[in-house]
Amino acid sequence: MTLRGLAGKVAIVTGAAGGLGGATVHRLAEEGVNVVAVDLAESAAKEVAAAAPGRAIGVGADVSTEDGVDAYMRAAVGAFGRVDLHHLNAGIAGSLADLVDVTVDEWEKVMAVNLRGPFLGVRAAFRHYLERGSVGSIVVTSSIAGLRGSDDLLAYTTSKHGTVGLVHGAAVYGGPIGVRVNAVAPGIVPTPIFGEAGMADMRRRASTSPLRRAGRPDEVAATVAFLLSDESSYVTGEIFSVDGGASVQNTNRRGGGAGLWDVSVTDGAILDRHRLDAFQETSQQAAR
Repeated sequence: MTLRGLAGKVAIVTGAAGGLGGATVHRLAEEGVNVVAVDLAESAAKEVAAAAPGRAIGVGADVSTEDGVDAYMRAAVGAFGRVDLHHLNAGIAGSLADLVDVTVDEWEKVMAVNLRGPFLGVRAAFRHYLERGSVGSIVVTSSIAGLRGSDDLLAYTTSKHGTVGLVHGAAVYGGPIGVRVNAVAPGIVPTPIFGEAGMADMRRRASTSPLRRAGRPDEVAATVAFLLSDESSYVTGEIFSVDGGASVQNTNRRGGGAGLWDVSVTDGAILDRHRLDAFQETSQQAAR
């Protein structure tokens, strides 16, 4: 299927060497888009671009810095003359440390890539449109972790909640001038960002989602392509979950729950660490 309004456009895809980014580069190139594949690892970005079934270049840049964003914008304009579309996808998972053990350095590292990076990318996109007197479309990669809460990957989860606010605000700003801003919220899509253990856990949990399987990067890329295309011309400010239905389930009911778990296992470490049982016993004695 060819999506309206993509052929001949110029798109930037950040985090292009990752599973989701690489799939988006490939899908957009198939649609006739000229793609700028951006990644911190320049050699990997160039490999993804070289494998794309169309015109693409690879650019090495740190998306969490103003200099890095300026660099990939210059490269895009230098190669193709303009930028129409932006998929701000770069992200890192961070650690699984307990809340009490998350360091400021860890927190700041995740926020820099996952939240400052998309902000800088959105700002650069709007500045480019302003300078050229043009419009376009922007898609940010959020996550179903940005729609719900959990006590692991705390910095990651918080950063993805932040991207939701960024998309909503940017969509309101861009609407009157014809710039659409949306997000995809992937869930249970195993990619290397989460490591081998994380991907195995995703596949296990996905077996209880409505579709009973994990997702694929190309399925997320298809949604990104749709949101960037004219097929979604009346869609802005939306957060599209691409998660096999996992986020609509009630995990507190037997009949619903990607993520059904044994709380005695998941809570054990926290209970032991905080000596909650001893605290509860003391409280009960005091109440008597």
